[in-house]
Amino acid sequence: MSLGLALPVSWAREDFLVAPGNETALAWIDRWPDWPNGILVLHGPEGSGKSHLGHIWAARSGARFAAAAELRVESVDALAEAPLVLEEAAAAAAAEPAALFHLINLMRERDHGLLLLSEAPPAAWGVSLPDLASRLKAMPVAAIAPPDDALLGAVMVKLFADRQLIVGQDVIAYLLPRIERSFHAARHWVARLDAAALADQRAITIALARKLLEADSAAQLPGL
Repeated sequence: MSLGLALPVSWAREDFLVAPGNETALAWIDRWPDWPNGILVLHGPEGSGKSHLGHIWAARSGARFAAAAELRVESVDALAEAPLVLEEAAAAAAAEPAALFHLINLMRERDHGLLLLSEAPPAAWGVSLPDLASRLKAMPVAAIAPPDDALLGAVMVKLFADRQLIVGQDVIAYLLPRIERSFHAARHWVARLDAAALADQRAITIALARKLLEADSAAQLPGL
């Protein structure tokens, strides 16, 4: 019986998978507190490791995490009491541009660090407030690139390990050329394989991966 319990995730520095596509972003995290005005924008695809880097920085800086929904004009002062990781920063910029502008100014005044996380770069946020747009243009920006096969394979190994599963490299090698090359797809297929293996009380093998991939392909065919 699957209980749907939350899975433990390691945010430790040693568990971050370094690759050419993210090493510049990691270098920026390691530069702290030597950030211009103490602020950094970090963007990359879903599941690319932004939150992991945020936790690495939070461990060094004492920062807390806040979601975009927590940012309002009346909450700015409380959020600016200590270093902060603001998730979904693009959504915050769209919903509460004045609040984000005041947060940035207050964090600079108080000399607290601010890390803004987003899937899209600031230039794509569609900011309507000119003063905020100007602030964002002046900030350093670190990007995490889409994964290559080596990183995607390593990510899948870690995702399986987070579920306390050891899966053979033959299964990973079989999956990589057959799934979308994205972190989101890696998480999706790891979860599906785990659920299917648990339901059938069997190991995760190439045969099981083939079965799920074929079922997925058949479901997408028109008329079926």
